[in-house]
Amino acid sequence: MTIRPARLRAALVGLPLLLALPLTGCAGKAPDSSAGASTSGSASGSTPSSASGTSSAATAQRVEVTVAGGKASGDTGRVPVAVGTPVTLVVTSDVADEVHIHGYDKEAKLTPGQPTEITFDVTVPGVFEVELHHSETVLLRLQVS
Repeated sequence: MTIRPARLRAALVGLPLLLALPLTGCAGKAPDSSAGASTSGSASGSTPSSASGTSSAATAQRVEVTVAGGKASGDTGRVPVAVGTPVTLVVTSDVADEVHIHGYDKEAKLTPGQPTEITFDVTVPGVFEVELHHSETVLLRLQVS
């Protein structure tokens, strides 16, 4: 079993530091030139909503990424998400791999050509990489605030 540097760092540093500093995650290839911007579409525009019955509930946010030929497209770069928002990450890849959301320890295997969904609530502020483990390709960074 290989211990990834990000997991070891998180275990050693402790929760207070994780809340104070953004995680950098594993080293890898950065997304294309969109690294500083979020694309339009389902990943933007999430606002808090009280329609669900609680004042802290937020509108669900869908983030979709497609990987083809080793390049990510769709909701790449920094994707802003409000704390407390339910997020559904949908990744479709042309090769088998494993997608990992750093800081939330969410992982899922990718089957070529089939969309894979991971749904979770973002509860910790910071910047968290979403990457493919085997190819070490960074798909996006969730900017939770």
